[in-house]
Amino acid sequence: MLKIVLLATTLAVATPALADDRAPNAAETVALKKRMASLGYVSWEEVELDDDGPYWEIDDARKADGKRFDVRLAPRTLALIRAVADD
Repeated sequence: MLKIVLLATTLAVATPALADDRAPNAAETVALKKRMASLGYVSWEEVELDDDGPYWEIDDARKADGKRFDVRLAPRTLALIRAVADD
């Protein structure tokens, strides 16, 4: 029984915690702003690195004409993965 308890404790300690979504750091923010501008976006709300993708998720990105989109960009290359109109 002691071996089972020790094994379970070891596995619990050895298993890494699941990463949470996170905001961009300063350098990432600069790169994301440049990329979003190159795609024609003038403003946006929340930006976070979604660890489920992984991808950058940009909520309520607005074009100059006021249309809003939810945008996903590749984490390293900032390639456009998708932009979905936000009604």
